[in-house]
Amino acid sequence: MSANIYIVPHDFTSVGDEALNYATILGRRKHTAIKLLHIVEDESKIGEAKAKLEQIIAAKTRQEGDPEITCVVAIGTIFEDIGRVAEEEDARLIVMGTHGSKGMQKLFGSYAIKVITSCDVPFMVVQENLQINSIQKIICPIDLSKESLQIINYAADLALMFDAEVHIVGEKQTDERLAQQIKIRIALVKKEYEEKQVKNQINLLSGNKSFHTKVVNYGKEVNADMFALAYHTESLLPQFDRFAQTLITNDLKLPCLILNSEEVSNAYY
Repeated sequence: MSANIYIVPHDFTSVGDEALNYATILGRRKHTAIKLLHIVEDESKIGEAKAKLEQIIAAKTRQEGDPEITCVVAIGTIFEDIGRVAEEEDARLIVMGTHGSKGMQKLFGSYAIKVITSCDVPFMVVQENLQINSIQKIICPIDLSKESLQIINYAADLALMFDAEVHIVGEKQTDERLAQQIKIRIALVKKEYEEKQVKNQINLLSGNKSFHTKVVNYGKEVNADMFALAYHTESLLPQFDRFAQTLITNDLKLPCLILNSEEVSNAYY
């Protein structure tokens, strides 16, 4: 049986270690292999980078059932070649560390959107000081766009792996037509989850605050373990829209699964 491949970009900092640890947690639930990736500017730096990656692998504490970890060094830039390597390796997931909103901007700057929209492989973004060792509650926001629903099956598959509960959250609409649209979407999700036997809750969030603020606050209220969303935009702006960025770098420091809804493939965990 062939293994799922998870790509973990590592920049030789603690956030790379966080991403590797979290990928290991995810990989224990499936037959998975992890490829630790570092990008270098030219061929002369390959040997040193490979040696550092091998040291990280050798130093990692392992337990029974942990995924096999190997390393890959590629020439290029982190903005273009993380996605390229993931596609070449037929990866199912990229687990990437970030220092939070400040670190995200420092690392990726105006190229942030290109990292996630450059390929059809979903990203799991992990912040520093992650304390989660399992997944019990996944917060999955949807809106009135059909693209936002593409996250539903991905969240369901992850929930089934961990026997977790998915909380589908939408925004309560005052307009009657929009309220009917969100009601239809919720009914579709409910039906699909019942057929798959996925534990779930569905909630419409009200109030005057922005939707992203309400989603993060809801995650705090229910003691969530992860956010999951589909990122979609008609124009490739040189930055994340505020909703996506707030969830990716949320103050709760929860991991965030994000997929490019225009490019994502059907295969996942």
